[in-house]
Amino acid sequence: MKRRQFAARTAAAFAATAAAPWVFAQDRTVRILVGFPPGGSADVVARVLAEKMRVSLGQNVIIDNKPGAAGRLALGELRRAAPDGATLAFSPSGAMVIHPWLYPNLGYDPAKDFAPIALGSTFDFAVTAGPGAPAGDLRTVLAWMKANPGKANYATSGAGTVPHFAGQLIAQAAGVPMTHVAYRGGAPAAQDLIGGQVPLMVDTALETIEHHRAGKVRILAVTGEQRSRALPEVPTLKEAGIDVTADAFFGLYGPPGMPPELVARIDRSVADALRMPDVQEKIHSLGLVPTHAGPAELAAVQAAHLKRWEMPIRNSGFKAES
Repeated sequence: MKRRQFAARTAAAFAATAAAPWVFAQDRTVRILVGFPPGGSADVVARVLAEKMRVSLGQNVIIDNKPGAAGRLALGELRRAAPDGATLAFSPSGAMVIHPWLYPNLGYDPAKDFAPIALGSTFDFAVTAGPGAPAGDLRTVLAWMKANPGKANYATSGAGTVPHFAGQLIAQAAGVPMTHVAYRGGAPAAQDLIGGQVPLMVDTALETIEHHRAGKVRILAVTGEQRSRALPEVPTLKEAGIDVTADAFFGLYGPPGMPPELVARIDRSVADALRMPDVQEKIHSLGLVPTHAGPAELAAVQAAHLKRWEMPIRNSGFKAES
């Protein structure tokens, strides 16, 4: 009898321990790590979602910016976090599908070291010309670059990013050898574009859309399959005569070992947020597309993008410094 009582108590204690992570997390602030400075697209979308998640989860949800190493510092912290829902990360796809092909000592396995929770949005990129480029459409600018190889430069928010390799694909498709100029973020790249230091920029529309509307720069094309709702007058690359498409996504991730019921609850809060008209309008205004998918779908999208970028990166010959 005593043995049965002991076994029953042990089983109950084990069940309580298994459930404990979510119970403990209820009394704590949920941190969503963003591996980039405030003001960028990842930060803005994460803050929009966090505001709604506070209500649906019934917890304080804050954004914790951890810039450095193109998002790898934030993901390293997430990998070491307890699987109790108190620490999450909102990451652009580059850290999951580009970095594995660049860094031999990446420090994490995107497919094994994180719990995919929800797809937060999808997006493509804007190809933007500044006053350092001639007037005209994209083909005109690319022809000018071909005739002036010393000025054939394009800026992005960093080396080893999706825009970096999207620019390489554009250069190859157009037959124009372009030199990549990497900046520490989209804002300084946009400032040099406006100042005429670089003639072209490839990055998220968020970085240049307001400057485009103000007439300081010209978004010549977007890299997606379809035109952007925020820029309906701007053609896709294919419409501009360049047979290239490039897109990316933002995903919400947790540390490894998160209980499935906890993952499901957080996923539902993201899905609820993305259905709200004000959230959709805000994300669309940034040139992004509010797109939800659950854990399994996010993992599948990630695997497909990882495979898609392998050969372009290998063919580029680019070597990461660290």
